[in-house]
Amino acid sequence: MNGTNHQALNGNPLRRTWRGNKQGTIELTTVPKFESPYEEREWIKEHMAAAFRYWGKLGFGEGVSGHITVRDPVLVDHFWMNPFAEHFSAITKSMLVLVGPDGYVSKYGAQLPINQAGFHIHSAIHKARPDVHAAAHCHSLHGKAWSAFGRPIEILTQDSCLFHENISVYQNFGGIVLAQEEGDKIAQALGPKAKTCILQNHGLLTLGKTVDEAVYLFAALDRQCQVQLLTEAAAANGIPKTIISKEDADYTAQTIQWWENTYINFQPEYKLLLKETKGDFLL
Repeated sequence: MNGTNHQALNGNPLRRTWRGNKQGTIELTTVPKFESPYEEREWIKEHMAAAFRYWGKLGFGEGVSGHITVRDPVLVDHFWMNPFAEHFSAITKSMLVLVGPDGYVSKYGAQLPINQAGFHIHSAIHKARPDVHAAAHCHSLHGKAWSAFGRPIEILTQDSCLFHENISVYQNFGGIVLAQEEGDKIAQALGPKAKTCILQNHGLLTLGKTVDEAVYLFAALDRQCQVQLLTEAAAANGIPKTIISKEDADYTAQTIQWWENTYINFQPEYKLLLKETKGDFLL
């Protein structure tokens, strides 16, 4: 502990992070409220498509591996999912598939096949964690590398406070997930509160109240795995590392882990994708 005297945190955690004018007429646009679940469905699909494009930009594609799911606000026991064997960088809103609780493609979304392992993992998570709406998993490079240790990351930087007491480890590799039992074990490893998980010898998994939160946490965790790997290499050569104290990590996490803040952190990427693609992913 470094003896820092932190002031008490008041108010909404999102409101702590930005400031407008004295007149109070400048507002920050955050998660919209919807009159209709059908309207919300369309918004979710737009942001899902952007999330996949973001993964494509980051080079997270690995053959047919990787999936994001979001609970449907209309048919609440269904979830949206990417189609099988399509590159993240090519995903559009109209390509998203609505999957029923029986694990089969429903008639309401794209009529395309889905990833079997993705259904087993994500259906178990959506069942176990009604507090979250989105789940994201793929085989990113640094996440895979760090997962070989079967350990959580350390709280080494301000950004890593996103994962302070917010990460679990599934310390088992039961092979490719082709049965519901393995999906249930992963959901159990996440526990009731953690939004991020390292799957030993496999990769990363993140959750969110929005797809924006889930995909932002995923990219942030992959980068933090890279930081950890670089730090471990330096430490192995005799350079000591400093881990952030629990007091400072607690204080920082109270703000940056708030779900609206993690949502907002993805919005610059969403806006850039709109500009770069001329809205192609909205089709």
